Amino acid sequence: MSTLSWIVLASFVGGVLSLLFAAVLALNMRTSWVSKLVSFAIGALLGAAFLSTLPEAFELSEEPVQVTFLVLIGILLFFILEKLVLWRHCHFEDCEAHDPTVAVNTASHDHGRSGMMIVIGDTFHNFVDGILIAAAFMVDVQLGIITSVAIIAHEIPQEAGDFIILLNSGYTRGKAFLLNLLSSFATLVGGVLAYFMLGALDFLVLPLLSFASASMIYVALSDLIPGLHKRPEIGATIQQVSLILLGIGVIWFVGLFAAGH
Repeated sequence: MSTLSWIVLASFVGGVLSLLFAAVLALNMRTSWVSKLVSFAIGALLGAAFLSTLPEAFELSEEPVQVTFLVLIGILLFFILEKLVLWRHCHFEDCEAHDPTVAVNTASHDHGRSGMMIVIGDTFHNFVDGILIAAAFMVDVQLGIITSVAIIAHEIPQEAGDFIILLNSGYTRGKAFLLNLLSSFATLVGGVLAYFMLGALDFLVLPLLSFASASMIYVALSDLIPGLHKRPEIGATIQQVSLILLGIGVIWFVGLFAAGH
């Protein structure tokens, strides 16, 4: 398969199929199950960042400090971006806009405003995911597959939470699914555009890999892990750690499998 074919396939799977899976989960499962997916997603994100994208970025860079500086800048930029999104979404009110485990308790009786903000934010997020997938595949197919698996693992609980928010904002199941479906195609658009742009601007690959690492680390540590602390009991903690390790293990296994092909 060509690099472009890999990018199109991974972007389609990452965008559309994760949405389908998330919609099925959101409509048929209890809220407590979403937290289990979140734990797995944390492991997948951290595994992809520390076992794949960061090592690849270090190999491309002659100065390791260049990579660490870009990751640091990326984490700060994602913090600022999230602040802006929260400011627009919450309107200075105390809310849990980014915690899918409590999404069922938010966005009710707001005449769809929260739902539309979710769609807009998701579209941008998916577009960036497509760019990161393309950048990874343009470096190495193995890295692209690992990055895609991590993104899909993160997208499933996120899309499930977003789907629930849309339903609680007054959207019908059909309209909520259609809006999320259209938003998911931004991944494919971002991946294809990045492929043609990065071919001429290959110097952007290193910064994009660094920002991809920053994104995965930030989302895992800032957005997802705090939600797990709401269940501090020993049994829940053991379960969470086990699922995080499972997520890391899946990324490691995918890396080994991809390396052998």
